[in-house]
Amino acid sequence: DLDPLRFGLLFERFLNPERVSMPDFDIDFCQDRRGEVIDYVRREYGADHVGQIITFGKLQAKAAVRDVGRVLGMPYGQVDKIANLIPFNPAKPVGLKDAIAGEPRLRELAANDESTARLLDIAQQVEGLYRNASTHAAGVVIGREPLNKIVPLYRDPRSPDLITQYSMKYVEQASLVKFDFLGLKTLTVLQRAVELLAGQGVTIDLAEIPLDDAKTYAMLARGDAAGVFQFEGQGMRDCLRSMRPDRLEDLIAAVSLYRPGPMANIPAYCSRKHGEKWESPHPSIHAILAETYGIMVYQEQVMQIAQVMAGFSLGGADLLRRAMGKKDMKEMERQRADFIAGAVKNGVKDSTAGEVFDLMQRFAEYGFNKSHAAAYALVSYQTAWLKANHPVAFLAASMTLDLGNTDKLALHMQEASRLGIKVLPPDINRSAAEFTVEPVANGADAPSRESGRQQPEGAIRFALAAIKRVGLDAMRGLVRAREKPFASIADFAERVDPRHLNKMQLENLAKAGAFDQLHASRATLVAGAETLLRRAQATAEERGSNQVSLFGTVEQGPPMLRLPEVPEWPVLDRLAFEAEAIGFHLSAHPLDEYAKALKALGVIASATLGDAARAGTRRVKLAGTVTSRKERNTKSGSRMAWVSMSDQSGSFEVTCFSEVLNRSRDLLEDGQVIVITAEAKLENDALRLTAMDVESLDRAAAGVALGLRLHFETPDAIGHIRAVLERDGRGRGKVLLVPRLGQGQDIEVELPGGWNVSPRMIQAMKVLPGVSYAGDM
Repeated sequence: DLDPLRFGLLFERFLNPERVSMPDFDIDFCQDRRGEVIDYVRREYGADHVGQIITFGKLQAKAAVRDVGRVLGMPYGQVDKIANLIPFNPAKPVGLKDAIAGEPRLRELAANDESTARLLDIAQQVEGLYRNASTHAAGVVIGREPLNKIVPLYRDPRSPDLITQYSMKYVEQASLVKFDFLGLKTLTVLQRAVELLAGQGVTIDLAEIPLDDAKTYAMLARGDAAGVFQFEGQGMRDCLRSMRPDRLEDLIAAVSLYRPGPMANIPAYCSRKHGEKWESPHPSIHAILAETYGIMVYQEQVMQIAQVMAGFSLGGADLLRRAMGKKDMKEMERQRADFIAGAVKNGVKDSTAGEVFDLMQRFAEYGFNKSHAAAYALVSYQTAWLKANHPVAFLAASMTLDLGNTDKLALHMQEASRLGIKVLPPDINRSAAEFTVEPVANGADAPSRESGRQQPEGAIRFALAAIKRVGLDAMRGLVRAREKPFASIADFAERVDPRHLNKMQLENLAKAGAFDQLHASRATLVAGAETLLRRAQATAEERGSNQVSLFGTVEQGPPMLRLPEVPEWPVLDRLAFEAEAIGFHLSAHPLDEYAKALKALGVIASATLGDAARAGTRRVKLAGTVTSRKERNTKSGSRMAWVSMSDQSGSFEVTCFSEVLNRSRDLLEDGQVIVITAEAKLENDALRLTAMDVESLDRAAAGVALGLRLHFETPDAIGHIRAVLERDGRGRGKVLLVPRLGQGQDIEVELPGGWNVSPRMIQAMKVLPGVSYAGDM
């Protein structure tokens, strides 16, 4: 999809007739259709000529502990607790020996329990051994003749595909060409967004979109790159803000420069782009370096300089580039002599040629393949273009591809809120298995909160499969069965296929609010999940028996469905169950109930943190729900953590060093609602928060003298009220009882002393039998 002449993409960088080794093919496809590519290759070259590559799974530290624990017959909970103390770092796995050295709790468990000590000892002995054989995630080989004549083959009992017995390192030595057919999630996001737009009557061909869209570059120049391929990290956003890109070539350079080594050239690139003067080492190569303002960024530039200045063929220039990259000193000396001789023949001074060669040599250590960077930059531009021009469809597609990643979904939700895009709750009658786009009911376009631009009408409908532990296939089956909307919860139980649902799935759908339009009480549905399942199973058996009812010809609705009578959950419990089922709060936030206490405590919203820091505020007080915690060792060997939190205005991250972490670890668990006092610091326009103190929000709110006013109808309510007061204990809050005496006569009775009045207590009082009102005084 890229013009190689316009962007200077050299064929010899890919396939060079002077090169003796085969190139490595890495090709990205939409991950949903990767299998079609492998099927095509089998048809084109012959099924017996094409195979996938074996890979051997080793016992990493966590797996070793879990496997050994199972063999030793230790309780699952005990083994799980030990395994969860081992740090998870897929990029650089931590060995069990290092994990024990860096985690005091592991050493403590081993010291206090003989079975744990034995488990860790045996696990260290088996760690690193091969555990199983499987298929390489991407590798495919194609042979010039049937593979069984070239390499030994392996047949996976779960798959009919040919698999080589040689692993990736050895198939090339056996003369096979290796391809990596990679599934790239971003390509699937793009395809999904195009399909969503087509459903709205908007036809988009991403290969034909203009590469000079001002709206797209303006968005990137603001650093507004959440969800944009390759550019969503904070460092890359800072780079875009400095660069202010206005052409695809800038994005190609950003992809190439933002890496260890060449990153040091980003300030110079940005300064020169915005007017600073620069000169090339020699006029003959000025045009080659002009695109990147005199800075060598690409391996292709090395090749072109060798071609233009020293008369190398592009094939020979590619061999020079490879020698530089591998730091082959003997080959480098030979290449240097050829380069200087060729340059002198073209009228360049030998001293200048030597300087240019030295410059190329220094650069080649971190030079980037421009063809790779250009292809990826194009994909980045396409995602940015969709976000700038069709944000609703783009975000819905992004959320669908992150269905199982709660942290990513929460970030997409935050971005939707920032852009003024409504996310509608899950609905058993309207939600699909994936995220979809629905028309907005008010019939008017909604202006974006950020830029004031008009957006296409639409809102994102939350996906059923994004609810935890319900499963994508099960939800697709449920949606297929929904030929028309369910009229009631009884109708749902009559029509749904019980093979698609189990009790836990029903409970989580109810906790997430998917049945709110059919039944108002989530608590009742959770308590009645077994009843719903029994009705679904009975109806399915009846349908399968082919029996005709005596009244089969009479048109009638589903029979009465009796669900257990249970009180509805208090608001805070309801929100806690919702967050448990979805991974975050969707319909409301627990902090909504603490508004008065938060104001009294001096808590600020996370959305105002940047303004507060720029205004000189160093110490801030924040409240929120803990969404995740990641721990690691510092250089000194102590533990630190990054804690992700959310409040009503968005998400934020706080760094906790060892003293605060050790003191507050129990409060920093997922789902806890806490108040954090933190030091706020701006570093290159990026905000850093360091925790100084952590406290439970309920405890902090108890220190704020809230008052509770209670109206009750019958004397029976007094016992329930007393139980809640005794449970929560004494504090600074006043409690006022107002019994209904009838005939318009009410009296007010203030209970003696103070009570621990909190939003949680108020919510608990609201659902007590006989209580007609519970609220602030």
